Amino acid sequence: MHYTAHARARVQQRSIPQVAIEALLEFGHERRRGGASVLFMDRAARQRAADALGRRAYARLAPKLDSYLVVADDGLIVTAARRLKRLRF
Repeated sequence: MHYTAHARARVQQRSIPQVAIEALLEFGHERRRGGASVLFMDRAARQRAADALGRRAYARLAPKLDSYLVVADDGLIVTAARRLKRLRF
């Protein structure tokens, strides 16, 4: 995984754990916006994660999944943030 300097700082400032970033990249729902992809966990993505990880592992991870990533077309993570409200597209 490659991060911009901005993304590295934001992940650290917002205390988003690496395991949550990996789950967002693997199971997250993708929407295109402004020339990049926004990855976040919707209901279907959370179900996929629960099925793949098992209920117990997912239960520990679930509180950390209220985040989103902005990923460039080349796979570079541009920024990361906590979701405080519903994302509108």
